[in-house]
Amino acid sequence: MTNQPKITLTIAGNDASGGAGIAADLKTFAEYGTFGIAILTVIATMDPHDHWKHHVTPLSAELVTQQLETATSGASVDAFKTGMLPNVEVIQTIADHIRTHQLSHYVCDPVMVCKGEDEVLNPENANALRDILTPLATIVTPNLFEAAQIAQVSPIHTIEEAKVAAKIIHSLGAENVIIKGGTALSDTEAIDIFYDGHEYVLLREPQAAHSANHGAGCTFAAAVTAGLAQGLSPLEAVKKAKKFVTAAIVHGFEFNEFAYPVFHSAYRLFEEK
Repeated sequence: MTNQPKITLTIAGNDASGGAGIAADLKTFAEYGTFGIAILTVIATMDPHDHWKHHVTPLSAELVTQQLETATSGASVDAFKTGMLPNVEVIQTIADHIRTHQLSHYVCDPVMVCKGEDEVLNPENANALRDILTPLATIVTPNLFEAAQIAQVSPIHTIEEAKVAAKIIHSLGAENVIIKGGTALSDTEAIDIFYDGHEYVLLREPQAAHSANHGAGCTFAAAVTAGLAQGLSPLEAVKKAKKFVTAAIVHGFEFNEFAYPVFHSAYRLFEEK
């Protein structure tokens, strides 16, 4: 078949508000022109009557395994990502499948907290993400909090501290690292730090005038995944993803008084030249 699209896979949770998780990933895959498939790991719900308090219901490792077998039984997966993973058993299940089926172009988005929360979903997961999945990754995409957890360093507040964390994460086996500094490293710019073991590249975009960034991390990682599937180098993939997610943030909207999701079609509709 001459018109077969690139296949992109997400292994992540469901966000019923549509901004993050597999909803964000599949919309991003489609915007990139790839054929997205999804494996569900958790169901996240948010209580609008209790200040958007999160509840996370995990799926069993057995069910995740069955989904993995289904997803990888047909056309080859060109690139894939992981997002929210509920426990060590599921993390190990995914790692075993990656090795057994020799899956490549893996983007590890080490989700440790839900938007608006500040408690690690499962402290054991941080260790498992670091020790089990990070060494398998083509690119790891932590935010500042996640990077500090994986690198086991103090909270990151500066670009230099982010560079130190990126080097440590790379030393764990990841081929490339992109630390999402966002708006925390500058008063005027959103800055991310890319490291491939040889050089640091700073990606800079002006900060958006509002905080419509729910799902930005998932969307960024999904965009990187789709870029890799289409043959972009890791650096090219993160640069394009940065443009894509910046447009999505700029054109984000108010879903309700708690959630301000990014708009995944924004780059195509408003920014793409």
